[in-house]
Amino acid sequence: MPEFDAFNSAANVNPWLTGQSEGSGVKRAILAGLALLIGSAAPAQEMKSPHISVAKVDWDAAAASIADKPAGTPAEAFARLNAAASISFPGIGGSSVPVFLPYDVDAFIKDRAANPEPPQENAVENADRFMQSGFRPTKFFVTGPAGYDSAFALTLADNRELSDIRYVEPVYVLFSGLAMTYELDGRAMPEGEIVKSLQDKFPGIRRYLHESYIRYSFDRFGVTYVAAIYCLDTRPRSKVLTCRQADRVMDRFLRALKLAGGSPTPALEKPEALALDRPAETSKDFTYFSPGFIIPNTGLKKDIGGRGDYTVYARLRFPLKNAPAFANSQSFNNWGDCDFTGRSGRPRRKDQSYSCKVNGRPLVFNESAPGNYSYPWRDNFCEHRRYFVGQCPGGEGHQGQDIRPSSCTLFNDGADRCQPYQHEVVAAHDGFILRARKQEAVYLFINTPAMHVRVRYMHMNPTQLDADGILSGKLVREGNVIGKVGNYNRTERGTTYHLHFDMQVPTKAGWVFVNPYMTLVAAYERLIGARGTEIKDGDPAPSVAGVPPVIMSPADRQSIAHMPIVQTHASASTGKHKAKEKPQKKRKPVRKRRKRDDG
Repeated sequence: MPEFDAFNSAANVNPWLTGQSEGSGVKRAILAGLALLIGSAAPAQEMKSPHISVAKVDWDAAAASIADKPAGTPAEAFARLNAAASISFPGIGGSSVPVFLPYDVDAFIKDRAANPEPPQENAVENADRFMQSGFRPTKFFVTGPAGYDSAFALTLADNRELSDIRYVEPVYVLFSGLAMTYELDGRAMPEGEIVKSLQDKFPGIRRYLHESYIRYSFDRFGVTYVAAIYCLDTRPRSKVLTCRQADRVMDRFLRALKLAGGSPTPALEKPEALALDRPAETSKDFTYFSPGFIIPNTGLKKDIGGRGDYTVYARLRFPLKNAPAFANSQSFNNWGDCDFTGRSGRPRRKDQSYSCKVNGRPLVFNESAPGNYSYPWRDNFCEHRRYFVGQCPGGEGHQGQDIRPSSCTLFNDGADRCQPYQHEVVAAHDGFILRARKQEAVYLFINTPAMHVRVRYMHMNPTQLDADGILSGKLVREGNVIGKVGNYNRTERGTTYHLHFDMQVPTKAGWVFVNPYMTLVAAYERLIGARGTEIKDGDPAPSVAGVPPVIMSPADRQSIAHMPIVQTHASASTGKHKAKEKPQKKRKPVRKRRKRDDG
C-alpha cells in the first residue's frame, strides 16, 4: 500500500471514531486501551527546526545607488529617506533590508524643500501624490528583523494602458523584501523563467506561476525581493484576473519601484534558534497520528498520500482559546461531503449511515458524532482538494489543517448541524493583520529575529470581523481574541463548524504553503501543559470516546431563530435582482475546479 495510507484501513476503524456506540463498559475499555497504547507506542520522531538562509545585505552598494546621495555613512543616507517616506509608510526605518516601493521619495524630498511648511492636516495626502504608476498604498506595511511585507492596489479602469482589461475589482500586489528565506524539503520548487524585458532593471529576475500566484523574484544588494498577484490561468472574465493580465500589471509595478528606505543594521549570521522544548509530562488523553497519515485513500488519488513533515515552522500559540480541540478532516468524517468524490447513499436524516466511495469507511450523517470530537488528531494538509499545494505529493491538496473546537452545540435533539460562534479564536503570535473588508480570510504576518511566517484563518463571520476592526494594518498580540469559530464559506452554513488554519513561509520563489500540523501539535502541547502520544505506522489505534454535544436552552434557541443569515457581498449579489425567492430543484453536485484558494 502507498506510503502514509497503509496505516489505518477501513476494516480497522474504531466505531467510536464514526459515532457508533460500543455498548456498556466502553469507558473502562477506552481508558485501558489508551493506557496500553501510551505504554507500548513506538518512540515519537523528534520535531525539527526549519532550514533558513539569511541575507548578507550590501548596505554600501544600496547607499551608493541613492539619487543625490549626500555625504556621510549609509546609515545617514537612509535616515534621510526614512524621514521622508515614513509619512506614507510609518515604520519604514524598522526594515532590516533596503525597501523598494512604487514611491518617488526623491521627488517628495525635493517638493518638501521647495515647500518646507505644508499643512499638517494634508501631510499624508500630499505625500501620497508621489506614488507611481497609479498604485495606491493600503494600510498594510510591516517591517521588522526578517524584512518587510507590503500590499498595493491598482484600479485598472483608471489607467489608460490597462483599461482594456475587463477585470472590475482592484488588483492587489503583495511585495516582500526578505532577510530570511526558507529552504524546504519535499518536492522541488519551480525553477521559473527569465524575464527578458526586465533584465536591464533587475538582472536575473525570474517569473514563477505557483500555487495560483504569479510571482516575480529578483535579488538586489544581497536581498531577495518577491512581488505576487493572485490570478487564474484561464480565459478573461470581468470577475477573473488571468495570469497574462497579471503579467501586465506586474511589469507596471516593477518598473515603478524605487529605493525608499530601510536601516543599516549588523548582519545576522543566522536566525535565532526556534525553541522546540516540549512538556515533560505525557498527556493521558492527547494522541495524534503521525504527520502525513491522512485518512486512507483521501489524497489527490488513491495511491497518493500525505506529506510526513515533522518541521515546526514557528513557535505559536494555539489558535483556539481553549482546549480540548480536535484536528481532523471535515470532508471525510461524519457529515462530510467527501469533497465531491462520491458517497454511497444519499443521507438525509440524522445518524443515517453512509460512506465515502474512495474508502468505504463507515460514517453517519451527524456533525456532532463522537468521532468528530475525539482524539487522535489527523493531518489533512494534503487531503483531496483542487487547490495547488507545491509541498503535497500530487501537487494539489487542502493547504492547511482543519480544527474542531471543544464541543458541538446543537439547536435541539433532532439537529444534525453544530451551531456556529460558540468558541473563540485567538492570535497565534504578535503580528499584523492583512484583510480587506468583506473578505472571509484573515492573514496574520509574523516578523521576528527567529521567524518570518504568515498564517491564515478561515470560516469566521466576515461581517463580525469588519465590526471588530480585524482589518489590514491592525496590530494584535498573542492570545488576543480575533473572532469566533464559524461555518462560513461564502455564506452561512457553507461548511462544517471548524477553523481552517494554514501557514506559509517565504522562499526564493515567494510565499508557499507548508504543513502546519506539527507546529500545531507543539502549540497544543504548550496549551495543555503535557506532551502528546504519536501514533505511528503499526501502532494500534486508541479507543477514545468523543465529547458529547451540548443542547441549546429554549432561551438560546429563541435568540438564534431570529438571527439573520449573513452573506458576503459576492454571495449576496447573486440574488439581489430576484423579486421573490423560489424553491430550487435539487441537482446532483458537479465537481468543478474552485476559483479561489479558500481552504
